[in-house]
Amino acid sequence: MLFNSFVFLLAFLPAALILHGLVARAAPAWRLPLLVGLSFVFYGWWDVRFVPLLAGSILANWCVARVYRRYPGRWLIPAAIAANLALLGVFKYLDFFADLANLIPGLGAPRLGLALPLGISFFTFHHIMYLADLRAGRAPAFGLVKYALYIAFFPQVLAGPLVRWSEIMHQFDERPYARPDAAERFARGLMLLTVGLAKKVFLGDPLAEYVNPVFQAAAAGKAVTVVEAWQATLGFTFQIYFDFSGYTDMALGIALLFGLVLPQNFDVPYRATSLSEFWRRWHMTLSRFLRDYLYIPMGGNRRGLPRQVGALAATMTLGGLWHGAGLTFLTWGALHGLGLGAGVLTRRARIAIPAPLGWALTSLFVVLTWVLFRATSFEAALVIFKGLFGLAAKGSGFKWRTIAVAALVATVGPTAWAAVHRLPPRRLLAFGFALLFVLVLLKIGDDANYEFIYFQF
Repeated sequence: MLFNSFVFLLAFLPAALILHGLVARAAPAWRLPLLVGLSFVFYGWWDVRFVPLLAGSILANWCVARVYRRYPGRWLIPAAIAANLALLGVFKYLDFFADLANLIPGLGAPRLGLALPLGISFFTFHHIMYLADLRAGRAPAFGLVKYALYIAFFPQVLAGPLVRWSEIMHQFDERPYARPDAAERFARGLMLLTVGLAKKVFLGDPLAEYVNPVFQAAAAGKAVTVVEAWQATLGFTFQIYFDFSGYTDMALGIALLFGLVLPQNFDVPYRATSLSEFWRRWHMTLSRFLRDYLYIPMGGNRRGLPRQVGALAATMTLGGLWHGAGLTFLTWGALHGLGLGAGVLTRRARIAIPAPLGWALTSLFVVLTWVLFRATSFEAALVIFKGLFGLAAKGSGFKWRTIAVAALVATVGPTAWAAVHRLPPRRLLAFGFALLFVLVLLKIGDDANYEFIYFQF
């Protein structure tokens, strides 16, 4: 069920909150098992066939952690991490590698066409973070219920944010309704949920109407005009931001309703004046995962400039592949790795780039590389690039209004988290958010609901 659907907003979430409130007050010991059960119901709503996969991965990794605490062998954790990556590879990358193999003449590798379990990339990375920290001596052992909730907590199981065990495990022991700020937390959770919904429904989804037809035409080999190419590229630039940051706001808001604080994932990324700053602001929890569990183990900036640039390129290339099983994603990540490497070389050469120029160059780089992220093939991307660089018919009728509003909000406005936590408690404010929530429901009922972009990863 989508966060922006009636079944979630008007049925599942209210029922879950009522049950949680009753259990938390009457039988606190059952609060965490209830949240685990609700999370599995939420996950199973999409496709009940994959519930055993999620449950099995939780049980297997928890057992590995328990065994490792008793018998800390050298290869147990690496083997478990490899098994997690292999499971991800079977579902997400097997057909991709089969397609690559079939590029070799005479080799007929079969495609299995397995359905991709929702959230598998995210819960796999959660397993890896915990196991790696366990092996490094930073993580303790947890009971099965706590570990299951860490992995499967329904606000973040499908598309993050990527939460470290140290950020949330201690919160499971708290009694959320005994806190003096419990009512304020609940209210701000509702506000975050509403803002995230509004970003998705009023800004992200309308931009899809500017983006999808153009990229579909490019995928079909049809000509795309200059106007259409820029409209679709700029539209996707802001669509993916409001779609994913809106999801994150909703996830953070829903978690607050249950008394849990998740980490922020966006900090006005389109305001960045360098590519490294962009990645410190965009999908922040993924960026720190790539830094701490790939870039630093590869050597980071501690083993010379060539090693640092190589580690950046490798890390971002793998990050691109994580986003999608395709050469376009791989290339998108590799380009960002090269861009980050160029930034390192620029700083080493002590070349000072003025902030306005840095913003313009960073924005242009990010916008252009989004084409590879969105296009279904290099051929489709080439059609769009021809339009962007003026190698196609000019066209007319640029639909700029929604794009302009989205650009203004994305670059000038504060993050939803910052805005919501700065607002003072006022009755008039509560009325305004209630009205906004009603308007969102009316919009949801009037339009087709788009799935969140990051659900495909």
